[in-house]
Amino acid sequence: MLGALSACGGAQAAPESTFVLLDGSKQGTADMKGKVTLVNFWATSCVTCVAEMPKIISTYDKYKSRGYDTLAVAMGYDPPSYVVNFAQTRKLPFKVAIDNTGAVAKAWGDVTLTPTTYLVNKRGEIVKRYVGEPDFAALHLLIEKLLAES
Repeated sequence: MLGALSACGGAQAAPESTFVLLDGSKQGTADMKGKVTLVNFWATSCVTCVAEMPKIISTYDKYKSRGYDTLAVAMGYDPPSYVVNFAQTRKLPFKVAIDNTGAVAKAWGDVTLTPTTYLVNKRGEIVKRYVGEPDFAALHLLIEKLLAES
């Protein structure tokens, strides 16, 4: 389970986890505070993941200057060389992490299906979870609403 529900509208705090990025650096859940962050669990072998990636890129490009971030988390079974190659050839403009132990997917509600995407507000709470490709028009409206919050 994703931890205790906060008092504010039933949103759940994003689970404490450490993301190991492709460049070897680490980012924790706490680093998301103050930004609206899309956390996308994906795999290079997942057809839907590959198909939705251009929309995730354009969403990132549209909102990044307003305090929006994206973190793409490759599943533990995805060979790191495939992930690196995908990130380079597709010129992914956001942070990409490899969950080589599966610990991050487990912490975020035992993610097994890809794509699974979470939208986290500025307070570090999960606002929405998508299994499969999100409705990007509705996602953009939600991002706009969350970016407007103080």
